[in-house]
Amino acid sequence: MTDDRHGRRSARAAAALAAAALLGLGARAQAQPAAAKPIRFIMAAPAGSSIDVLGRVLAERMREALGETVVVENLPAAGGTVATATIARAAPDGSTLGIAFNGPLAFAPYLYARLAYDPLRDLQPIVLTTSQPNVLAVSAGVPAKTVRDLIEYARSQPGRLNYASVGNGSSSHLTMELFKSLAGFDAAHVPFNGSPPALNALASGDAQMIFAVPTAIAPLAQAGKVRMLAVSSAGRWRLLPELPSVAEAALPGFESFAWNGVIGPAGMAPERIATLNRVLDRALREPSVKTRLNASGLEPVGGTPGEFAALIRAEAQKWAPVIGRTGVKID
Repeated sequence: MTDDRHGRRSARAAAALAAAALLGLGARAQAQPAAAKPIRFIMAAPAGSSIDVLGRVLAERMREALGETVVVENLPAAGGTVATATIARAAPDGSTLGIAFNGPLAFAPYLYARLAYDPLRDLQPIVLTTSQPNVLAVSAGVPAKTVRDLIEYARSQPGRLNYASVGNGSSSHLTMELFKSLAGFDAAHVPFNGSPPALNALASGDAQMIFAVPTAIAPLAQAGKVRMLAVSSAGRWRLLPELPSVAEAALPGFESFAWNGVIGPAGMAPERIATLNRVLDRALREPSVKTRLNASGLEPVGGTPGEFAALIRAEAQKWAPVIGRTGVKID
C-alpha cells in the first residue's frame, strides 16, 4: 500500500513537472515576436531601369538593417500610376513600400482626369532618394553648338522644327515645353514610347531636339550622332561638369530635374516612418551606394520625410501651369 501511494505521488509529481514545462514553453513561445510580414517593394519602372537598380540597392540595405524580407516588384504600367495607386491602397502597416518619381507624384494629378489616388492625401513620403537632370541635345544636322545658337535657330524656323520626347506627360516632354515657353519659340511635339525610339528619331534627324536623361543620350553623343548642349539642373551637374546648365548658358532661373523617392500608404505609424527614413537615408550616404547609383546616372539625395513632402507639393505647383498650357491629357 505504501509503495502504491508512493507510486501515485511520483506519477502526480511527474505530471505536474511536465505541465509546468509545457506552460513554460508556451510562455516563451508567446514572448517571441511573430515573424514580420515581408516588405513588398514596388518599383514604378521596368526591370533593368535606373529606378530598378536603385530599388534593388535599397532593398539590400533594408534587409540588412531591419532583418526583414524585402521582395522587389516591378509595375511600370501607365507612367508609374499603377504602382503608385497600388501603394496608396495598401494597408498602412509598413509592409508595402515603393519608389515613384515626379510623373506619378507631381504631374499625374494634372494629366489624368480619373486618377485613382491623391499624391498629397493618400501617400506617405519617406525619403527623397535620387535626382538627375535631363540633357538638352540636338541632332547632328542642327547648326547649333550652344543653347543660344539653338534658340536663335529655332526662332528663325517657325513651324518647321519638332522635338522628340520619351512620352506624353513625361519629364522629357514637360521640360521641353518649359524651355520653349521661356525661350520664345515653337516646335511640334512628337512623343515616343520610351527613350530608345525617341533617341533613334533624334539620331536620324527626324526630330531636331530632345531633353533626355544622361545615361540614355551619352552613347549617341559619343558616337557623334547627336550633340549635347546643356543640362536642365540649376547649375552644372557633377557627373557631366563639361556641360553648362540651360540657366547658365541662356535662360536664368530655368531648372528641371527628374527625381524619385520611397513612399508608403498614408496612415503609417510615425515610428515605422522614422525607422525606414533613418535606414534609407543612411544607405544613400554610403560611398559604395553612391558609386553604384552614379554608374546609373543617379545622384543620391536623402533627407527627411517632411523635405520630400515639400518637394512633391512644390513640383506639383510648378508644373501644373506648364501642363495646362500644353493641353495634354492622358485619359
